[in-house]
Amino acid sequence: MQSTLSSILRHRFSHCLTQRWSSRSPWLAAAPAAQVIPLSTPIKIPKRDMRSKADDFIYRSPFPDVNRPKISLAEYMFPRFDKFKKLVAIKDFSTGASFTYGELKDRCIKVASGLTRKGYKKGDVVAYYGINNPEFAMLFLGCAAAGIILTTANPAYTPGELAHHLEHSGSTAIVTVTPLVNNVKEAMATKSLKDVFVIGNPGSYQPFSVLTEDDGKAYPTNVKINAIEDILVLPYSSGTTGLPKGVMLTHFNVVSNLNQCRPAQVTTSEDKNLAVLPFFHIYGMVPILLGTLQDGATIVTLPRFDPEMFLMALQKEKITLLTIAPPIVQFMAKHPAVQKIDLSHLKYAISAAAPLGDALTHEFMHRLKIPLGQGYGLTELSPVTHIDQRPVTVGSIGPLIPNTLAKILDMETGKPLSDNKEGEIWIKGPQVMKGYFRNEKATREMITNDGWLKTGDIGYVRKDGRFIITDRLKELIKYKGFQVAPAELENLLLKHPAIQDAAVIGMPDDQAGELPRAYIVTKPNIKVSAEEIMKYVETNVAAYKKLRGGVEFIKEIPKNPSGKILRRILKERLLSNQT
Repeated sequence: MQSTLSSILRHRFSHCLTQRWSSRSPWLAAAPAAQVIPLSTPIKIPKRDMRSKADDFIYRSPFPDVNRPKISLAEYMFPRFDKFKKLVAIKDFSTGASFTYGELKDRCIKVASGLTRKGYKKGDVVAYYGINNPEFAMLFLGCAAAGIILTTANPAYTPGELAHHLEHSGSTAIVTVTPLVNNVKEAMATKSLKDVFVIGNPGSYQPFSVLTEDDGKAYPTNVKINAIEDILVLPYSSGTTGLPKGVMLTHFNVVSNLNQCRPAQVTTSEDKNLAVLPFFHIYGMVPILLGTLQDGATIVTLPRFDPEMFLMALQKEKITLLTIAPPIVQFMAKHPAVQKIDLSHLKYAISAAAPLGDALTHEFMHRLKIPLGQGYGLTELSPVTHIDQRPVTVGSIGPLIPNTLAKILDMETGKPLSDNKEGEIWIKGPQVMKGYFRNEKATREMITNDGWLKTGDIGYVRKDGRFIITDRLKELIKYKGFQVAPAELENLLLKHPAIQDAAVIGMPDDQAGELPRAYIVTKPNIKVSAEEIMKYVETNVAAYKKLRGGVEFIKEIPKNPSGKILRRILKERLLSNQT
């Protein structure tokens, strides 16, 4: 099979999936679960009044509230590990190393003990700068047990970016992997660290095994964690505008969100989940890693998205759950190699992190013969607020998860809106972050005094309680007072038989304000003119949505690690071409 795949997989894939040293494959919201729902049966939303009694257009989850225990993450996870002690918890596909739940808990305890022995205490910050592997789970839960805050750095960071992250987060130690040691060394020229632990060949630093092979006797049994107030993890927001911001998530935030997701999940201890979406990001870290482990399933890790390795892992490990983002959905839906292997063991897939168009959704489900749901959330929301594992409407992100409130606000007046009216989505619930680290101004701008978090996403609520996301507030194109959603035009463009990928931005115009402009990646060996594409759009949309800004053909659409289009880069490209 390997030689066959090698010959098939010579096509160039999306930059965001294969960029430099990348576990920067996209991430996603998939999650844990308790009940098994037949694949042919959509999740039924319970019949429940979705509106608050005051009729003030506040929407609530149709599901009953769930328990939100005020305990640390370790107190929540470790008893579950005991329940599944002999089952395989996590396996590294690259190395073959695997650990049962009993072995994983043992190593988590040893990491907590080892860090305590070296003088680290509650409130200290330890950074992780690396790829997906079982050691990340040991570090994360070991830190959680000791009250130590874990901050995660994107392995795509340059030494300068890493130094800023370490300095801003107040990290005193770092855990990394051998290929990134030189970056750490360069970063330490401006940010000193007490310890550097390396997974793999440590060189002049300490091996991570000094923690996992500790005798466990220094385990901090007397550490007191205030689940509501104490920070568990400090991931950094994607930073598509400005520098990334540290997001303070408490033990209560994350434990609550794990419980909130359960009514919409289908995971059992017999399932296998493939973790190609990076653990440094909140979606890989919480819904995928912790969500899989809380129900006794097996998680198989991949260090990065490599098409051949990805397909081999799916087949060899008989993966049942596929947790992906739109670029991988596109790969699975369109690449010929996917049709050449047996994937009959796959039960379902779920995508999030970026809009997923109707055409691509249908193409994926038609080819793989499994449902493709959508999830939604933000790093600032721990991260999940919506899940639709069995969507009855393409494009739906589903209903609100338990204990979650939402309202839709008019973008001009700020007034709350009712069903089927489009506006900015605000969220309230136990998953709302504590705030941005060392940035009170940004926190006040994001969270209102009464606890509502402004998502910056535009959408509406159907009468059945399912939410539809249409675009980002800051990405709307304003043409002569009309608002044009880039995602709508991108979805239309992706239906064109000659188009592989597309992005739309607003081109500044003195008369109209902005003109919609498209950037197009064509399919291999297929030719299409800009005029043909502009005519295609014109015949399918209202006049104000036409591509008056023109069409430009490029090799790839710039995207961040989660698969979101980096419109900023396209706008910079446009400005540089105009000067």
